[in-house]
Amino acid sequence: MISDITFGQYYPAKSVLHKADPRIKLLLTFLMIVFLFVCKNFFSLAVMVFVTVLATVFSGVPFKVILKSIRPVLVILIFTTFLNIFYTKGGTVYFEFWKFSVTEKGINNAVFTVIRIITLVVLSSLLTYTTTPTDLTTGLERLLSPLNLIHIKVHTLAMMMTLALRFIPTLIEETERIMNAQKARGADLETGSLIQRAKALIPIFVPLMVSSFRRAYELAFAMTCRCYTGGEGRTRMKQMKLSARDFVLLALCLIACAGVIVLNIFFEPVI
Repeated sequence: MISDITFGQYYPAKSVLHKADPRIKLLLTFLMIVFLFVCKNFFSLAVMVFVTVLATVFSGVPFKVILKSIRPVLVILIFTTFLNIFYTKGGTVYFEFWKFSVTEKGINNAVFTVIRIITLVVLSSLLTYTTTPTDLTTGLERLLSPLNLIHIKVHTLAMMMTLALRFIPTLIEETERIMNAQKARGADLETGSLIQRAKALIPIFVPLMVSSFRRAYELAFAMTCRCYTGGEGRTRMKQMKLSARDFVLLALCLIACAGVIVLNIFFEPVI
């Protein structure tokens, strides 16, 4: 399960999304996530799913890699489905036992929520799959640059967020190595009661925390040695420029968002 976490990883390719401006990709991802929660029925949700599938096709990222990003949230999906099916009442009753009942509204809510969560995970993963950490930092800094007017250090904030994304795969690999080392020493991490399995994770968390602090210190020391001072007076080798491709992507996203609003008006909400 640990090795299935792919969030924060970059997948090299030469697709349309890889060539798009990072600022546009950040803006479009934010808009898509917002309007994903604006959806109130299956028709408007279908628009967002269609756009997500289209983005996946044009991202150049293999479908099996996308599936790996969904696997870590399977437990959340199952738990959410259970809650919606058995605790949401309304409409036709299909099954009833003791205090539990399966109704039409419960099934609709469960399906709607699961599709929404999967779409959210895929959209978030596509951003990091198609954008390098450096481009992500620069794009985020440019979008948040108006905050400099109120004396917020945007470059520092963008660098912190990008470093957090950058070290997610590293920490996952480190966790995997520590777990394998503990298993080789006879540690049992998969059987026993919940309390026993929680106690078995202590020998994993302690070295992981020590390793994380050591990496953070080494990174800070390396940046200091290279006289890193942040965004003030700093120049960039590559300058970002918007192209016709970026405006087309923005227009398509705005059309999809308008479609969601229209479909919400003409059709009854599911949740």
